[in-house]
Amino acid sequence: MAAGLSSLRMTQPIIDHARSETSEREQKRERGTELCPDCETDTIVHDPDRGERVCDECGLVLTEDPIDYGPEWRAFNAQEHDELSRVGAPLTQSMHDRGLTTTIDWRNKDANGRSMSAEKHGQIHRLRVWQERIRTKNAGERNLKYALSEIDRMVSALGVPNPVKETASVIYRRALQQDLIRGRSIEGVATSALYTACRKEDIPRSLEEVTAVSRVDQREIGRTYRYIADELGINLEPTNPRQFVPRFCSELDVDKDVETKAIDIIDETTEKGLHSGKSPTGFAAAAIYAAGLLCDETIPQRAVAETAQTTVVTVRNRYREQLDAIDQTPAT
Repeated sequence: MAAGLSSLRMTQPIIDHARSETSEREQKRERGTELCPDCETDTIVHDPDRGERVCDECGLVLTEDPIDYGPEWRAFNAQEHDELSRVGAPLTQSMHDRGLTTTIDWRNKDANGRSMSAEKHGQIHRLRVWQERIRTKNAGERNLKYALSEIDRMVSALGVPNPVKETASVIYRRALQQDLIRGRSIEGVATSALYTACRKEDIPRSLEEVTAVSRVDQREIGRTYRYIADELGINLEPTNPRQFVPRFCSELDVDKDVETKAIDIIDETTEKGLHSGKSPTGFAAAAIYAAGLLCDETIPQRAVAETAQTTVVTVRNRYREQLDAIDQTPAT
């Protein structure tokens, strides 16, 4: 009897502790506290690196891989947060309002594709008219809108990448801000800005190629380009003829050995200063023709000249000068 009472006295604290824990868990559930379904503790923590909710007591993973509604960029200070935060599409310099605009569709249909009533047609038409009016408030914005549309058209015709369009737009904006447009045509300044951007971004496009897609002649483009570059302080290195070799060789469909040899010829003759004062496209075309002779691949002079938009006489004179400079003669 005494042994039974002693055992009861020893187990009673354990029972009381279990009862207190059970009542405590019930109180937490009543308060809406989330408990671990395994160990029934409230030690649930969030791991931001893994994107998981884990019980800190037993390690049970409650949820994982949640949808991240935050931005795709990371900011480490307030300045970076202000610079990177945005809503909608990013800003672009290639639109006169930098992309901060609204567009009213020309189709008179609602969001579900149903046709609107006649009364709504008139209302939408008036909204379109006012939309066009408020997009360009003054002559400067109308000038910029037309110029940027011209740059966009020429970029599409030349097939140059989008960074060139952005750079050309920035150059034109600077020219407009410093009142360099006065006395010159919008098309001429826009084309000059595009040609400057091509050279600045190391995109091989000759003045003749840019002129072919422009609405002004080559003399005006060259004159405006020199004026804009001088006034804006844009210092550009002379165009390296080797930049044109890969594109010309691709259009001529010549062997890879010819392309490699043409680049070697240009590098060797450039070190001797032979390219100074000569057209880079004509110099590159002559190097390709000379490389074809040295590699025993027949490339018609006329085909090379047409690809480079130069004359056969230029190709003939330049390739002879190059072969003499590197002291090589083609195999007969």
